[in-house]
Amino acid sequence: MKYLRIGRPGYETPVALHEGKYYDLSGPIGDIDGTFFAEHSLGRGGGIATVAGFPEIDVEGERVAPPIARPGAVVCIGMNYAAHCAESGAEPPAEPVVFYKHPNTIVGPNDDVEIPRGSTRTDWEVELGVVFAKRASYLESEEAALECIAGFVVANDVSEREFQIERSGGQFSKGKACPTFTPLGPWLVTPDEIEDVQNLRMWSKVNGEARQDSSSGDMIFSVARIIHHMSQFMAFDPGDLLLTGTPEGVALSGRFPYLKAGDVVEVGIEGLGSTANPTVQA
Repeated sequence: MKYLRIGRPGYETPVALHEGKYYDLSGPIGDIDGTFFAEHSLGRGGGIATVAGFPEIDVEGERVAPPIARPGAVVCIGMNYAAHCAESGAEPPAEPVVFYKHPNTIVGPNDDVEIPRGSTRTDWEVELGVVFAKRASYLESEEAALECIAGFVVANDVSEREFQIERSGGQFSKGKACPTFTPLGPWLVTPDEIEDVQNLRMWSKVNGEARQDSSSGDMIFSVARIIHHMSQFMAFDPGDLLLTGTPEGVALSGRFPYLKAGDVVEVGIEGLGSTANPTVQA
């Protein structure tokens, strides 16, 4: 099953995409959020069992919103791809590096991304996002970690490198939490539709020109390992979002120019769709 949300900000409709058809879930379903997964959990993947009884709708011309409503937390893993560590001049970490983004940074797959005031080093990062179906705390195994997943989503962890590095004060979030810095979409895809989450092609483009082209197989810490490890230090709640790192090919590498107003940045992951966000000056 794929889930998405359509409509203008604040008035989104929850939708299921199944076998090429769209179904309006808004009768019994309030939104695609933590309550949805907690109350409709079916074990691994959560959500609804069937689209039977839901009305089919036409979504042509509608704004595609972020596929999940505002999560309680956006937890991010840094330096989690071997080649990205190399291009950044950093040693691979011994344990997952964690930072947070504000949930209000989330926008839809075609919404504007704002270049922050004073920014000259706004960068892109295609990332595999994980959404939780149930609470994950002190998990006993990596297998148990996989049972907590509602689905996967394409994310762009937009980053301002001067804010992140030179003006960080010792942590990443200044360069990660600017408004509009987390485009998501177009869908949340349930785990049963993904054969191997550690073997997905990931890519990004700026103005149609290739930037990143890699695979989730280059992760230093797998999705299951990250969730299991982090659950020993914090609890994930239903609807929370975990971003799992980016592969090589970002502007920080020195190989490409940073983003400027008027650019269009695209990111995509095999089986999960893609985003295409125009950039504007804040």
